[in-house]
Amino acid sequence: MLSMLARAATRRPLTVIALWVLFLLLGFGLGTGVFSRLSDNVADIPGTESEAAGQYLERTDPTGESITAVVEGTAVSDPGLRAQVERAVADVRAVAGVADVPDPYATRGLTAEDGRALIIPVTLEGGLDDDAEERAVDAAADRIRQIDAPEVHVSGGPLLGTQISERAQEDVRNAELISLPVVLALLLVVFGGLRAAGLPLVIAVSGIAGAFLALFLFSEVTDISVYAIQVTTMLGLGLAVDYALLMVVRFREERRSTEDVVEAVHRTVAAAGRTVLFSGLTVAVSLTGLLVFPSVFLRSMGLAVAAVVVVDMLAALTLLPALLARFGGRISPAKVRPEGEEGRVFARLARFSARRRIAVLATVVPVLLVLALPVTGMTINLGDAKQLPSSTEARQLYDTVDAHFPPGTGVSPITVVLRPGTDGATADRIRALSPTAESRELSGGATVVRIRPPGGVDGAEATALVERIREVRGDEPVEVTGPAARLVDFREMLADRAPWAAVTVLAGIFALLFAFTGSLLIPLRTILTTLLSLGAALGVVVWVFQDGHLAGLLGGEGLDALSLTAPPLIVAIAFGLAMDYELFILARMREARELTGDDQQAVVTGLRRSGRVVTCAALLLAVVFGAFMTGGFAPILQIGLGLTLAVLIDATVVRMLLVPATMALLGRRAWWAPGPLRRLHDRFGLHEETPASPPASPPSVPTNV
Repeated sequence: MLSMLARAATRRPLTVIALWVLFLLLGFGLGTGVFSRLSDNVADIPGTESEAAGQYLERTDPTGESITAVVEGTAVSDPGLRAQVERAVADVRAVAGVADVPDPYATRGLTAEDGRALIIPVTLEGGLDDDAEERAVDAAADRIRQIDAPEVHVSGGPLLGTQISERAQEDVRNAELISLPVVLALLLVVFGGLRAAGLPLVIAVSGIAGAFLALFLFSEVTDISVYAIQVTTMLGLGLAVDYALLMVVRFREERRSTEDVVEAVHRTVAAAGRTVLFSGLTVAVSLTGLLVFPSVFLRSMGLAVAAVVVVDMLAALTLLPALLARFGGRISPAKVRPEGEEGRVFARLARFSARRRIAVLATVVPVLLVLALPVTGMTINLGDAKQLPSSTEARQLYDTVDAHFPPGTGVSPITVVLRPGTDGATADRIRALSPTAESRELSGGATVVRIRPPGGVDGAEATALVERIREVRGDEPVEVTGPAARLVDFREMLADRAPWAAVTVLAGIFALLFAFTGSLLIPLRTILTTLLSLGAALGVVVWVFQDGHLAGLLGGEGLDALSLTAPPLIVAIAFGLAMDYELFILARMREARELTGDDQQAVVTGLRRSGRVVTCAALLLAVVFGAFMTGGFAPILQIGLGLTLAVLIDATVVRMLLVPATMALLGRRAWWAPGPLRRLHDRFGLHEETPASPPASPPSVPTNV
């Protein structure tokens, strides 16, 4: 298949390039339409109690969504301000689709005790379609913002989702503006020429277009989270650079042994292209674990990110060979260095780790385990506007309410639905659980009890109260919903499905690595060392963002918990990225082993020839992730830091120290497989063509431009 792709790309390179240009236009034209379709409902899980109760309320409760405004900065008793507020309240009540706007001066709890702020809640009618709801929200928010006060902020409900979507779009644009020039500068240092350095960026732009288009297509059939834009774009950009870097480096090496550009492209695809193919498959398989979870958010993220990985892989295997066939003649071959000079730092690391393998394992493994210790205390929550940067309107509203009103003000209540037939004694016991319980009858005989929990919307008190209500109800037809109940259901879902997700991913990765190496022990060793680096990275994220250590240096703050989106995405994506670097190294080790038959020397040669690529790829990927962390959105900060650390730890400590140490410890046994499996691999596994050794001196070729 790879040979066929290489021949097609080199036979008609302009046709292949034109097809990809069309794809880019679709991605940046049609694909960017996904920004208007993003959802902030990440905790909804079909079939759970909280989801069923929420759907029941949508059908029977006449009230709809709500937004909240806060006015601050001057005495609320000022007659001029009061007159403006009263006029604004009257005007908003007259907006089509608005059900209720209480008078903040006449309603208890809506004016601050210090007299410096007031809250204006706006409740919409139930059953509005999306367009009617949007018109009502925009009209109400615009009218409230006309109040002449030092600070007027409006957010919440559907408006919060819009604000987060706009912030996501801005963050992506800024991250691209930061990362692309830095990546280009680093590539110029790596390659020493603009043409070779520019090719990975072309593939990277293709990855971004693929991210947008994949998300848009998936938005036709499922909800797409606001987090998907940053996550898929950063991964699409980073992996595209990784794959293109590997291919271009190999192309320049092949150019040392042939003046025929097309032949060099074919050799590149035959060798590095196979590594890219398996790398893309392993990343995609790592993300299939997300499909095990019934969460719409996790499934859509898994599908979208896997689609982006496939786009990057295809671009590296088709577009890049076409570009190399058309313009590769102007790219100079890699320099021929004296014997022992090429990759000597990595060779020394490999020899050191192999000689001191026990000392390396005894030092590195405990350090990584210590870094991973905070994971044992990790907790997750839905989060609130505190996760947003302080410059956003939603965060400013949150900070204003927090500064002027008692704790718990504005916290979404726990909603208990008492279906018809619920025993009165059970209903009384539920109401008795909190003095804040308020009841309201619905049509059809159901009753809604809303309880405002102490603490945060999804804090320990709120989730404990949800679990207590579910204990008290017994077998009665009572359901609990609201943010706290959704969090409880999400945690239970993770606990139930995580083992199955792990088995699915590990089995798939094991099978692919066996097909790549023909060994049973190398896949096992790879999985164990990767879990170490992953645990260390996630442990640092918990220590920083949950416990609050050094979070301010990254533009964040301690939140007492991680966003529920962060851990599953960090684990799935980082595991796949780690496989990238493992395959880069194993491919070179395998080549050297087949050429020399010396297992120990193959480890040194493999790291010597792949270390520079792995290090550069990790550095470039870290730059991309770091650029996305400049937005200040807490979940993206957590995901970005987790992936950055996972990549850097894996590409340095694990691949440069643990891999040669463990391979030396295993020796010839590293490539062992029982007879039947060996025969199976000989028939169906990957059999990469072993390239000829490069000549001692390069042929005469044009210099780099």
